[in-house]
Amino acid sequence: MSQGKRQQTVTVLGATGSIGTSTLDVIARHPERYRVHALTAHRSRETLLTQCRRHRPALAVLDHERDAAWLRERLVAAGLPTEVRAGVGALVEAASATEVDVVMAAIVGAAGLLPTMAAVRTGKRVLLANKEALVMSGALFMDAVVRHGATLLPIDSEHNAIYQCLPSEHRGGLSRHGVTQLLLTASGGPFRGWPVERLASVTPAQACAHPNWSMGRKISVDSATLMNKGLELIEACWLFDARPEQVQVVVHPQSVIHSMAAYSDGSVLAQLGNPDMRTPIAYGLAWPERIEAGVEALDLFRVARLDFEAPDEAAFPCLRLAREAMAAGGTAPAMLNGANEVAVDAFLAGRLAFTGIGELVERILGALPMEPAGDLETILEADARARRAAHDWLQRR
Repeated sequence: MSQGKRQQTVTVLGATGSIGTSTLDVIARHPERYRVHALTAHRSRETLLTQCRRHRPALAVLDHERDAAWLRERLVAAGLPTEVRAGVGALVEAASATEVDVVMAAIVGAAGLLPTMAAVRTGKRVLLANKEALVMSGALFMDAVVRHGATLLPIDSEHNAIYQCLPSEHRGGLSRHGVTQLLLTASGGPFRGWPVERLASVTPAQACAHPNWSMGRKISVDSATLMNKGLELIEACWLFDARPEQVQVVVHPQSVIHSMAAYSDGSVLAQLGNPDMRTPIAYGLAWPERIEAGVEALDLFRVARLDFEAPDEAAFPCLRLAREAMAAGGTAPAMLNGANEVAVDAFLAGRLAFTGIGELVERILGALPMEPAGDLETILEADARARRAAHDWLQRR
């Protein structure tokens, strides 16, 4: 750490997931720079207990009081002073506490919206790994970043790569800065090249076996359906002030080029690296500096080749549905996300075929009216309405 710089305090929302554990790994490599203030988890209380023993946060948060009581008892027995709380209010407090400098927003799904927005509204440096928060609230989220003086740094490897490839000031439209297109790379997931008829028999275990990245079950399924790439397309439009037609998805199986930016003079700038989320996490934590992340240097001779192809939107319609939702605007992206979360849960529970995920999402988007997304209440109600409709559709089947 540079002389004279104070230690930064960090809250990790979603500490027990893959992004959260990678964040704690990077933090542990730089104890002179970072100190953990709060760790939160959904229900992984055993993992959270281990993390609290290792990082000694001031606050730990779980969704349910019974899990919080279990954790509280064990931390007291271990002689650790960590306060343990439960519920959404505690999540918001963990994200917005005065003593917190940096918030890693890594809660999966719509559950991350309120605490992430709380971090933005209190002017934190927000490391955004929860794409659903921005997908759902879009303009409201970005307006809040500007209004409250928050610093927003994307942590998804694709958006982090684009951030690194763009000029330092890129607001006001891409063309104003000579950027003609954003190229979002996609691995293609475990079923790249499969025909539609074969996809109908895909199992949850197969869908969660990503060829390149180590991720949680929900995001692994989203990657397999290409919904994850669709959500990233929506996120890119908001982050970089781009229109949907300015964002092209490129299937790149090696996952070495994490994304690119094309310029009007014919240049294409790319960010390359091994597929390890500690690289964008370290970038976000230390920006505008660079710190060691524990990631092996890229060996181009071992990579040997880089392949590219167009996504198959006939076999994987979720990418098209996301693009259409972004073009429709308003509450459409929130409804897309809500319906998708219900569909993925049903697939993982064995109640819906893999190909039924896109079918369910398309039915809900076609059945429910889109409204202007003027406030968080409207967005959350649209999300709830889409979830109810999705559950009804599953019951009718």
